[in-house]
Formats: sequence, C-alpha cells, structure tokens
Amino acid sequence: MKVVVTGGAGFIGANLCRVLLGRPEVAEIVVVDDLSTGAAENLDGLAGVTLVVGSITDPVMLRKVFEGCSAVAHLAARPSVPLSIADPVASHHVNVTGTVQVLEAARAAGAYAVVASSSAVYGDQSGAPQHEGLPQLPLSPYGVTKVATEGYAMAYLRCFGVPTLALRFFNVFGPLQPAGHAYAAVIPAFLAAALEGRPLQVFGDGRQVRDFVYVDTVTEVLTQAILGRVTSPTPVNLASGSPTDLRELIAQIERVLDRHLEVEYLDARTGDARESQADQTRLRSLFPGVVPVDLHTGLRRTVRWWQREQTPAAAVTALG
Repeated sequence: MKVVVTGGAGFIGANLCRVLLGRPEVAEIVVVDDLSTGAAENLDGLAGVTLVVGSITDPVMLRKVFEGCSAVAHLAARPSVPLSIADPVASHHVNVTGTVQVLEAARAAGAYAVVASSSAVYGDQSGAPQHEGLPQLPLSPYGVTKVATEGYAMAYLRCFGVPTLALRFFNVFGPLQPAGHAYAAVIPAFLAAALEGRPLQVFGDGRQVRDFVYVDTVTEVLTQAILGRVTSPTPVNLASGSPTDLRELIAQIERVLDRHLEVEYLDARTGDARESQADQTRLRSLFPGVVPVDLHTGLRRTVRWWQREQTPAAAVTALG
C-alpha cells in the first residue's frame, strides 16, 4: 500500500515514517511538507520515503501526490498556541483550509485518513480527566483550528463516506522534536536548557498539569489505525493517561540527568490551559494492544537521543 504522510518531516511524522517502513504491508511512503517547521534531515537514511516539498493548501499538488494512495496520516499543521495568537489568519489557512484540501484529495483517491487534532480543543476544563463527550472550549485560535480539523474529518466520514479517524494528541514528546525556537514544546525546551546549563523557564507556577505521551506510543496508534483502517464517528484522545505537573516533570528530568536543575518562573502565557489530562476509555477500546511508554522511560530515551544528536561531545562526556 502507498501511504502519504503530511507533515512527515516533522518529529512525529518522521518517527511514523520509520515505523511504517518496517511494515511489510507498506510499499511506498510519500511525505508532503513545506519544511516551515519540519526538516528534510529528519528523513535522512529512509530510502523508502519520497519527500515532496509543498503546502497542503495546494490542491493540484495534493491530487498528484495522492494518486494510488491507500491512506494518509494528516499531521501537517501550523503548530503552537502562542504562534496562533500572534497570527491567527495564517494558522487558520494552514490548519483548516489545508485540512479540507487533504480530505478532498483523500476522497478523490478513495483513501483512508487519520488526522491529528489536539487536547487544545478542551481549553481549561479542570477536574476529572477530559473525555471526548466534554464541550469544546478552546482558549486560542490554534485550539479553534483543531476543532475545525476534527469536525471536517467527521463531516467527510458522514457526508462522503471517507473512512476517517480524528485523534486528539495531548503533549507528545520524543526524539527529533525541535527546541530552538520561541514556541518550542515544554520538554524539548527544558532539555535544551538543561543540557546547555541554562535555567529551565516555567511560565506560571509550575503546577500546570499535562498528559505527556511518548512519540513511540503515538506512532504505534497511527500505524495500527492506518493498517486496520480504524474509524470512529467521534474524536479519540491519544495520551498516556498519566497526568504530570511541570514541577514533577522537572524532578523526573533531574533523576534522568542525575543532577539538580535551576528553574526560573515567569508570568503565565495567554491561552495556556491549567490542566490537561486525558480519559483513555475510547482509545483503549479501539487499540487494546497499545501500552503507553511511561514518562520516565520516554524521558530517558529522549535524553539519550539529545546527548547523541544535539549536544557537543564535551557536554555528552560531562553527562556521562
């Protein structure tokens, strides 16, 4: 089968390509990425992957790429809550219009589509773990674009019979995740600071709760979804089910690195939810064989990758 991965040069997409290459059912992988946040070098060494540099808002390119396609993993997006607040129109264009174009290309090809939504659709609904039946109350334009992303996926399933699955990603982390920009996710930002000897910057009091999910768990779910053409009439949470606040996260990183880390507390950022933790009931019913990688194991694997790929030799020696 031929699989298209939009955003496949990003960290989740590139990890997914590596997993798909190991499956005998997959004969061809085509990545579509404009390289605005992804990097071509993330695909180095993947001989079975073809990279097409282009935007998911280009319908002509998409129709050509999707010829003969059996499935698409739609991961391409303009990420980040702060970035969407800085430029909501650009986020809408890529995340919403781009999703419609991808779904149209999938419909024309008769392909299955699994699309990436986000826990940002819940907004700041604290208390019990967030389940898919809760109202969608996004705090940012980014969250709104993900409401639209999953809404269009559900609409294409109901109106056109396109087999789709919308997965609400929580806080995904792991190898290949970038840190060198102002909107970096919290774990790569913390690790970069720790390995470079800088204070870890925490926006708020550090009691914010997140459901961190290691990228291998995400790629296993995506692979099973693609090969099994798993569908759902409603979105599905994709998380570890083990909520952790940022102070505990820092303590876990200290245990992995075996040293104390300096922390700098800054003002909370607009659009950031206080609590984000997932109910996994629906995920487990669809993917009963997937066992999430625990946070400590995921952090150890990620730190090893950073030590090998991201830090100077002297720093690696110092870290043991």
